Amino acid sequence: MGFFSDFKAFATKGNLVDVAIGFLMGTAFTKLVGSFTSGLIAPILGLITGGKDFSKMALTIKKAELDANNVVVSEAITFKYGEFLTATLDFLIVAFVCYVFIKAILRRPPVPEAPPPAGPTPTETLLTEIRDELRKK
Repeated sequence: MGFFSDFKAFATKGNLVDVAIGFLMGTAFTKLVGSFTSGLIAPILGLITGGKDFSKMALTIKKAELDANNVVVSEAITFKYGEFLTATLDFLIVAFVCYVFIKAILRRPPVPEAPPPAGPTPTETLLTEIRDELRKK
């Protein structure tokens, strides 16, 4: 029984919950950036590169070998630079958004600290002196 209560205490600590939420948000953001890159940026880059699907660009180093029945005997060896460039673009977008987010957080004016509590009022001081005098007697 102690194991489960210890685990519950660990799992519900603020830091772990914050990390879990950050992880889920990061996963969703990664999907969003991937969709942005493949759905919006890649077609534009494809137009620039002659109508090719940007993410499928590759350089064939060795063609696939086929037998007499057109069955693949050995796969083609390709250098898939389009996938790499797409992943690099995804990374740059995520890094830029993180940079902007951190800059926005750092630019916030600091939250003013609460002023220290004021000293006792003259009435409270007088009452404290009266109490102290009565204790002496």
